[in-house]
Amino acid sequence: MRLNPNMAATFPPPVMEARRWIDGVDFPKDRPLINVSQAAPVDPPPAPLREAMAQFVLGDDATHLYGPVLGLPELRTEVADQWSAAYGGAISGSQVAITSGCNQAFASMISTLCAAGDEVIVPTPWYFNHKMWLDMGGITSVALKAGDGLLPSVSDAAALITSKTRAITLVTPNNPGGVEYPSELVGAFFDLCQSRGIALIVDETYRDFDSRTGAPHDLFTRPDWEQTLIHLYSFSKAYRLTGHRVGAMVASEAQLAEAEKFLDTVTICPNQLGQRAALWGMQNLGPWLAEQRAEILTRRAAIEAHFPRLAGKGWTLQGNGAYFAYMTHPFDEPSDKLAQRMVKEISVLCLPGTMFMPEGDPSGAKSLRIAFANIDAAGIAELFERMESL
Repeated sequence: MRLNPNMAATFPPPVMEARRWIDGVDFPKDRPLINVSQAAPVDPPPAPLREAMAQFVLGDDATHLYGPVLGLPELRTEVADQWSAAYGGAISGSQVAITSGCNQAFASMISTLCAAGDEVIVPTPWYFNHKMWLDMGGITSVALKAGDGLLPSVSDAAALITSKTRAITLVTPNNPGGVEYPSELVGAFFDLCQSRGIALIVDETYRDFDSRTGAPHDLFTRPDWEQTLIHLYSFSKAYRLTGHRVGAMVASEAQLAEAEKFLDTVTICPNQLGQRAALWGMQNLGPWLAEQRAEILTRRAAIEAHFPRLAGKGWTLQGNGAYFAYMTHPFDEPSDKLAQRMVKEISVLCLPGTMFMPEGDPSGAKSLRIAFANIDAAGIAELFERMESL
C-alpha cells in the first residue's frame, strides 16, 4: 500500500520515541526514574473542578451531545472577556473558537493559510508538533535560528520572507526554550508581518505561568489586529485538562469561518465535558491557578539556584521559564545518545535538542530540554545531583 510521502517523511512523535527508551529498564529502588520529558501535568484537575465535571456528566444532557463546531458560546465569550481585560484590547466572542487542544488550533489555522509548497517561518529550537504538522501538509518549515537568549531576530526573519511565506509562528513563553519573549520583540514581529501581508501566529499555551505581571504584549490593542494576528491557547496546563483536549484560538471572524470547515471535518465539535470544565475553571479557579503559577515560578528559581553545580562542569543554561529549562551539555557525544545514556546511568528521562532542531544542526546535538512541571524543588535538587554525577 502506497503511503502519502509527506506523512512518511514526518518524524515519529518525539515523546513516544523517548518513552521507548525506558522499556525494559529496571530502575533501582534507591534511584527511581525522574521523568522530565513531557511538558504536561500528571495530576488530575483539582477536586472542586472534578466535582463540577461529575455534575455536568450527571445533570447536563448536552454534555453528551454534539455542540457548535466553534465551541460553546459561553466559553467563547468568557475567553473574549478575560483576554480583553488581560491584554487591554477589544475581543468579541465571535473572534474566539474552541478547539480539541492547542495542537488542533495550530493545525486548523495552518490549513486556512497554507497549501502544499508554501512556507512558514519557525524559530529554532522549534516546538516539534508544529514542525510535524507542516511536514504532513507539504509545507516548508523555514528555520529561523534563535540568537542570544534564544530570542529570534526580526531582521533575520525579514530576510527569510519570500513570495511563498504565509506566516511566522512564535511560542511564548517558549517551548522548548522556556524564554519569555519581550513585548517589544513580539510587537516588532507583528509590525513585520503586517507590513508584508502575512499572518503572525502567537502560541501562548504557557501564558498562565509567565513570570511577568501585566500583559505580555500589546498586540490586541493594535488597530485591525485581527487582520494579522492569530492567537493560540491551551486549557490543558492551566486546569490539568490534558485528557479532555480543550484549546482556543483568537482570530478574525473570516479566518474562523474557514477554520470551521477543518474543525467540522476532523472532530465536528470540541469535547463537551472539557469545554464545560474549562468554563467552570475560568470562572472559579482564579486563586487556585495563581497558586499553581507561584509553584512553577518556585521551581524555575530552583533550577537557577542549582545550575551552578552543572555550570562548573561545562554546562550552559540557555533558557529557563514556564515548564522548561533548555541547556547545553559539555560531552562529546550527541544529545540523543546522551539522553539515552542518562536513562541507564542516572535514571533520568529528558528530550535531546535534536528533537527541536533541523536535522544536522550542530546546536541540537549539544542541547537538552528539561520539563520540570512535574518535579518539585526537592525533585529538582535530586535531578541536579544525578546530572552532576554524569
